[in-house]
Amino acid sequence: MSAGQHSAPAAGVRTRWRRWRRARPFTAGLLIALGGAEMLVTLRAPLGVLLHVGPQGLAAYLVPLILVICGVLLITTPQQRVFYAVVSLVLGLVSWLTSNLGGFLIGMLLALVGGALAFAWTPVKTRAARTAPEAGPAETGPTEVAPAQREPVDRSAPTESLDAILSAEPSPHRDARAERG
Repeated sequence: MSAGQHSAPAAGVRTRWRRWRRARPFTAGLLIALGGAEMLVTLRAPLGVLLHVGPQGLAAYLVPLILVICGVLLITTPQQRVFYAVVSLVLGLVSWLTSNLGGFLIGMLLALVGGALAFAWTPVKTRAARTAPEAGPAETGPTEVAPAQREPVDRSAPTESLDAILSAEPSPHRDARAERG
């Protein structure tokens, strides 16, 4: 077997991976999950000096855990990206108080950048191919009418300004409403 025969399946896998990754906010979800994981690690780290700011206890473990879950859900269900982005941004800010200053700032910054990327991400819309079969004169039936050509819009023509519209003569039913009211 030659080396060229092994590269073809690998190229197909890479192409499918790229297509799947680009169809969702992958980087944003990864950053959010990494930020939450970093916060969890700093809570459990055997450091001599840990900062204990804010309520320690359930919130210290719950905030990073929810961030990790939001990151994974953002990757798996990109349709709900706005919700997960807002939750990640809020929890990233809350982690400053609950989780050792947001995992010594690193986890908080990862969560905030990931939430901003998720909020800004939009799905790529694929264009439908416009390959209409061209029919010859013998194939076109008598009932078919060719679509009319659209005339180009003249962008150089001035449009009416709002002042011109407002200063125009009032219509008769405007006067009738004024007399009634």
